[in-house]
Order: sequence, then C-alpha cells, then structure tokens
Amino acid sequence: MVETTSRIDTRSDSAIASAGDTLRVLYVFPGAPEGAAMIFADKQVKAMRKLGVMPEIFVLESRTNPALLRRESGRFQQCIASCRPDLIHAQYGTVTACLAALMTTIPLVITFRGSDLNPAPSDSWLRSLVRRWFSQYAARKAVRIICVSEGLKRRLWWGHDRAQVLPSGVDTDVFVPRAQSEARAELGWEAAERIVLFNAGLSPAVKRLDLAQAAVVQAEDLCGPIRLVLLDGRVPHPRVATMMNAADCLLLTSDWEGSPTIVQEAMACNLPVVSVDVGDVRERLCAVASSVVVGRDPAEMARALAELLAAPRRSNGRDFVAAVAQDHIARQTLAVYHEALGRRGRC
Repeated sequence: MVETTSRIDTRSDSAIASAGDTLRVLYVFPGAPEGAAMIFADKQVKAMRKLGVMPEIFVLESRTNPALLRRESGRFQQCIASCRPDLIHAQYGTVTACLAALMTTIPLVITFRGSDLNPAPSDSWLRSLVRRWFSQYAARKAVRIICVSEGLKRRLWWGHDRAQVLPSGVDTDVFVPRAQSEARAELGWEAAERIVLFNAGLSPAVKRLDLAQAAVVQAEDLCGPIRLVLLDGRVPHPRVATMMNAADCLLLTSDWEGSPTIVQEAMACNLPVVSVDVGDVRERLCAVASSVVVGRDPAEMARALAELLAAPRRSNGRDFVAAVAQDHIARQTLAVYHEALGRRGRC
C-alpha cells in the first residue's frame, strides 16, 4: 500500500502538452458529492470544458477526521494515477489545498474563497487559526494563486506576485431577468407579498441570520409585513434564479465574505441588494441603482429595506455583470493555467 505521506508525480517527461493539446485539470473541492460544493463544481467545470479543458473532479469528503483523511489521501493518489492531470486546481484553501500541495509535485493552482483566509466566527479561535495556517502553507506551494477579492489577496502572507484577483463567475444564461409576476406564479408566491431573500447557506450563524431577522422585524414596523425567504445552499441554480426574479430584494449581513456570488447572481437578475460592506460588495454595487451598502446596525438596514419595499423596483445590475460572467472568468482562469505551466502568450 502506498503511504499517504508520499509525494507522487504520475506524469511522464512529456506530460505538459503542447499548446494545441488538451489540458487535463484535476479540480479538488471540499464537501460531499451530493452537497452544495458539487452544484458549484458542476458550474465551474462546465465553463472550463467549453474552453477545451479536460476536467476531472475530486471531492474531499473529510477534512478533520485523521482516519478518514488518510483514506481520502489514498483515494486522491488513485485519482491522480487514473486521470494523469497536467495541473491541479484546489478550489479552497485549508486542508483541501494542503492535501494537493503535499501529495504531488504536479503544478498547483489554489483559489481562496473567503473563510479559508478570513476569520471564521463559527469556529473557536484556535480552529480558525489552524485553518488559516493550512491555507497560508498551501499558498507557499502553489505556482499560481487566485483570490476572489482584493481583500483576500491582502491576507496572504506571501505569494502576492503569484496571486491574481478573479471573482467566481456567474452563469448569465441561468441568472437572467424575468417578469416578477411570472416567477411568483411559478413558485406559488402571493403577488402582493413583500419578499426579502437571504442566503443562509449551510452556516446561518456565519451569514448572520440573527442580524437579518432583526432588521426585517424593525422594517415591518415601518412598511408592514415582510416575508424573509431563506436559501440554504442546496437549492439548484435554476430555482435560485426564479426566486431572485420573484423576490423584491436580497439582504446580505455576513461578518466575513470573499466575493459573495449571491450578490453577482442578484445583479444578473436585476434584483436590488441591501448589503453590509463585506468582501467586494461595495465595488460590485457602486453603480447599481436600487441597491445600497449599509452599516451593521439593524435600524439602518431596516430603513433601507422599508424604503425599497415601499415602492419595489428592479435594479440595473445586469448592465454591470459582464466582468463577472462565467465565460469571461473562465477565459481568465485558463490564462492562469497557461502561466502556471509556463505557456505564456499561448492562451
């Protein structure tokens, strides 16, 4: 049996193909095969496949249990031996990126997405520190680094010269504006309801659901009943798009974010956004009408919600979404791959 501490490189000397050959990329995602990670993975892989990349996905199902992690390490080695990638792209830091950095000498690209470099309020201070240390260690081993926001890039201890800011791409074929009445009829929502959408994800405490709920309660005192609809991170993208077209606004209250894709998806649907100043939200919304960046005071959020809900209107976010469109980000990601493999100017 191969020891899990070994480093393997299954490629031959000619494995880094010429520019005309298919580029084989192994994508490493954390999570469960049926979880939210795979929804995201499918979207990313679809975009890269359209550009001629031959993708393979490895889902790291356990990152904390030593016995299970040993099993996952063996499974990772088998996956490398099977698909023989030219490059590995770890789609998160912490143990996910460390595994890829320690187990092989194949060129590694890491995308840091938020809680891998930011503090994690839901974790103990020690666990949060360890998670970030793993991320920083992995960053030293990567030939190229992608950060989804400038704020995350500033958190790197080293490797700034190898780092590039690229937000996650939005599928502008799925997230498109539709008539609100049509979307509400499809979901069975009442036409006259005031509806605020909130992305609770898999960790509502991290997304500050408590703050969102407090803001909605105070907003109801100003404008009347409001329905707060939660997304839990498992809703298929087409349904999320329908919910965005049916809602009156998106509310974001997180303490920490990298580049919240939910905001960019709302922009693509012309859904107004009320958000705290987190991640790259201020940059994304700077020219978007009917959207506002507010402080973390529930009363201030409530006033912004009440003003918007008093006369609901759509935003012009779609006009500013080209920079984060999935196909555009995919082309930039492919350029990073070519740089990682020394193929400058060939993308």
